[in-house]
Amino acid sequence: MRVMVFAIATEGSEKGAPPTAEAFAAMDRFTEELVKAGVFVAAAGLKNTAEAKRIAIDGAGRTVIDGPFAEARELVAGFSIWEVKDMDEAVAWARRSPNPMSGPGKLEIRPFFEAADLAEFLTPEELATPREGERGKLGVA
Repeated sequence: MRVMVFAIATEGSEKGAPPTAEAFAAMDRFTEELVKAGVFVAAAGLKNTAEAKRIAIDGAGRTVIDGPFAEARELVAGFSIWEVKDMDEAVAWARRSPNPMSGPGKLEIRPFFEAADLAEFLTPEELATPREGERGKLGVA
């Protein structure tokens, strides 16, 4: 099971406050643990929304909206992708995660759609394709 773990933005991260050296070092050590356990797939921090764009989609129309965006508590500041056996394992790892924020932080864990979840949209050939290298419909990887 693949999950994406979101670090939820804070007012500090939205103001461009970088993590402290201690927080960065703790996250680096934690990432090394994930790598050694075979859980780590990818991760990155995101710049604040002052440097972001949103694309609003309405039918055929597209509107570009410049950041910054309001409500930091609803924004993503970073992400990790983990390969775990189930949601319980993902929660166990997340409970061990250091806080990269300066102050209270939040993580959100969301499972990816896997090919089997989208079986009604995929051909039997697509379902039979191994996940490595697969770039089929709907971005299933």
